[in-house]
Amino acid sequence: PIALHSMEQVVPYPLARDIILQAPVDVAAIECPCRASVPDPCLPTQVCLAVGKPFVDFTLEHHPETSRRLTTAEALALLEGEARRGHVHTAYFKESAAGRFYAICNCCKCCCGGIDAMVRWGVPMVTSSGYLAEMTPGQCVAGGRCVPSCSFGALSLNGRGREIDTERCMGCGVCVGQCPREALRLVRAPEKGLPLDVRALSGRPAPAVLPEVSGE
Repeated sequence: PIALHSMEQVVPYPLARDIILQAPVDVAAIECPCRASVPDPCLPTQVCLAVGKPFVDFTLEHHPETSRRLTTAEALALLEGEARRGHVHTAYFKESAAGRFYAICNCCKCCCGGIDAMVRWGVPMVTSSGYLAEMTPGQCVAGGRCVPSCSFGALSLNGRGREIDTERCMGCGVCVGQCPREALRLVRAPEKGLPLDVRALSGRPAPAVLPEVSGE
């Protein structure tokens, strides 16, 4: 019982990991169409995840050279690798006569057509995760590593330190994972919408502050 959206929704790494842990047994890695369409793509290119029938079976049958079936452990390893590279996780859900299936994309700002359309032209391509990045008081030393990591241009540095543009921030959490001083965190932002939180399936509400999750 997860609400469906007309667009992909940004999913911070801890929640994307929860999706895989509670997913059906059918998971496949697919060649990213965005990376495949550019001359010098980010590597690896087989990083999109299809989950559930009939999408996985259809993909493996019709695109055997660019897709492969994954175990849950392999899917988690792929997801963690993309998180370490600073890429944005987005989830897309769809209903079919055969049941629900969905995809988790792992988007990089240099190859992803959706992110490029959002940043360059202001075209809404994905919805917010329902969280916002927030500075942890006393931790930031304005090192600046977080600024280029933001795919949506929401972070900047000035004479007073780091600033977060809440209009641009999509709550992806990439900056949180890139900061060596743990000076950033994700907090619930009701004005940004509801988070896609599979923890709600167990009756627990979405956490007010999203914890970091180890890849182990």
